[in-house]
Amino acid sequence: MKKRILYIGNDLRVNSFTATYISFFSKMLKKEGYIVKTASTRNNKGLRLIEMLGMVAKYRKTTDVVLIDTYGAMNFYYAYLVAKTCQYYSLEYIPILHGGNLPERLEDSMSYSKSLFGKAKVNVAPSRFLYDIFKAKGFDNTEIVPNSIELENYPFKERTEFKPKLLWVRRFQKRYNPLLAIKVLTELLREYPDAELCMVGPEKDGSMKTCKSYVRKHSLPVRFTGKLKKKEWAKLSSDYDFFINTTTIDNTPISVIEAMSLGLPVVSTNVGGMPALIEDEKDGILVSENDKKAMAEAISELIQDTQKTKEICKEARKKVENFGWETVKEDWNRVLK
Repeated sequence: MKKRILYIGNDLRVNSFTATYISFFSKMLKKEGYIVKTASTRNNKGLRLIEMLGMVAKYRKTTDVVLIDTYGAMNFYYAYLVAKTCQYYSLEYIPILHGGNLPERLEDSMSYSKSLFGKAKVNVAPSRFLYDIFKAKGFDNTEIVPNSIELENYPFKERTEFKPKLLWVRRFQKRYNPLLAIKVLTELLREYPDAELCMVGPEKDGSMKTCKSYVRKHSLPVRFTGKLKKKEWAKLSSDYDFFINTTTIDNTPISVIEAMSLGLPVVSTNVGGMPALIEDEKDGILVSENDKKAMAEAISELIQDTQKTKEICKEARKKVENFGWETVKEDWNRVLK
């Protein structure tokens, strides 16, 4: 009999590209025959925490293991309190590690971290980046299970030429540095007057307002779509030729994995776990953080060297086939046993 799972995370936007991993992963676990309950869909942070803790208490006798989506910001304290509740009821729990700022959290909150991660059945890291950091901090109960996607939802498009048509997909939040994408566009416009940028994602902290103001001031060809469902931005991607990832902090973002699957050459800042996901010059391009000229030059070189760019796209697709659910599910079946 498959285990009964209580999955705790922020399930705020089901089927949206901004959805946390819980919406996809819980669905796939159910397909595998696991009995899965999830929390929470509440937008109010206080009510969300109450529901999370209440679910642990309510279903403690009918739950075999609790999965906890764990990030480095405010969610870290949610995860900590859920873990303490699990410990109180002698429930096994598995933190699923997300976010490039978790290493900072380990440094700043080691006592909380020891209680949360040290007493877990296992900590699941989606990349060697977080795995190595957790092991170095003494958390030997850590394993790598990659983030996963349904490959059939992200069909590979083989491009015969590459134009300066850029796609950016993320929340408009300072840590993701969306303004850099616009500044890269301004650099490209010097050489390519037909360059354009599409930015997909919701406002988070005022960054979208800043970006729109900059675009208006400089009369730039930038399209803002707001939130899109995964299937919508995947379809939209066929109209663009490059995916740019401009973040100052990162782990192994699902949006980049999806872009690689779709056949978009990825040019990303070389931060956090990105070197663990992209091998520079082989299946993507990595440039220095916050360097608009380096990113623009990398895109220009890829436009001019079509054969190299096509090879990068093929290698990227080959790599992300390892992130397909049919492969990753075997790792999860092993961990959950």
